[in-house]
Amino acid sequence: MNAPPQLGAETDSRGRFVRQQSAFRDRIEEGGEHPPEAGRYHLYVSLACPWAHRVVIARRLKGLEDVIGMTVVDPIRDERGWALRDGTGWSADPVTGFAFLAEAYAATDPGWRGRVTVPVLWDTATGTIVNNESEDILRILDSAFGDLALPSPVLRPPELAASIDVMNARVYPEVNNAVYRAGFAASQEAYDEAVADLAAGLAMVEENLARERWLVGNRFTEADIRLFTTLVRFDAVYHTHFKCNARLIAESAALVGFVRDVAQVPGVMDTIAMDQIKSHYYGTHQVLNPSGIIPVSDGPDLSVPHGRSTLGPEAVEPPPPG
Repeated sequence: MNAPPQLGAETDSRGRFVRQQSAFRDRIEEGGEHPPEAGRYHLYVSLACPWAHRVVIARRLKGLEDVIGMTVVDPIRDERGWALRDGTGWSADPVTGFAFLAEAYAATDPGWRGRVTVPVLWDTATGTIVNNESEDILRILDSAFGDLALPSPVLRPPELAASIDVMNARVYPEVNNAVYRAGFAASQEAYDEAVADLAAGLAMVEENLARERWLVGNRFTEADIRLFTTLVRFDAVYHTHFKCNARLIAESAALVGFVRDVAQVPGVMDTIAMDQIKSHYYGTHQVLNPSGIIPVSDGPDLSVPHGRSTLGPEAVEPPPPG
């Protein structure tokens, strides 16, 4: 395998972290190149990665485990990128036999020279990547598989789509990506800008969640999943490793209650692999943590009652009787 180095810097001339745009953006749709079919598609994910965690949660909540296969990559990534090998909590690739996820990118685009990222949605029929953008895949899992998926929750209700987009447009730069911008800043100016944005973003969602149980329309939606996968990693990783140490999520009743609330949605707790999360960040980013020492804390105890039931409806509607 000949893949470009995967641990290089992604910073601009001012030392600001710049995230690579996703390159593969096809859809799953009836009548298209990639129609919805059980057993045809496969996800490659890292349980350490917040972007991949979004789609792992969606696959679980939509009941698609028997419809879409999934392989978890090794959380320790070197210059060759994400590896597909057997281990405790991850495995070799049972679909293609690839040793590295970079091979899936090369099979789809032989000239690919960018970074190899997760999640990846793979079409076993065409032998190509359908999509490698977590936002797209989250929505594909929510709506593209029709009766093959569970009807509740609806993660992007049409009547809330515009409001969800407004919320995502704040949460992505000011929370999801702000922690990375702080952690990989190569100048004081870039770091100060990132942590200021993060402070504003956390204050905004904290204010919303102090009033209502969920971020948009007081219904559980994709916006809550997108925020959750960052916040659940915050105290254990981003606070220390990415120098986002102005505050802890555990210090905010609204934020820690929200994290516990989402974690306690049936099925979500099983998607949280804090051992892989910590080993990935503290073991892969050697520039930030050359000793490789992994801090002891896993962050807040997610099993503590969240105390938010009076603020809004449950995330998943119970099935009708009978």
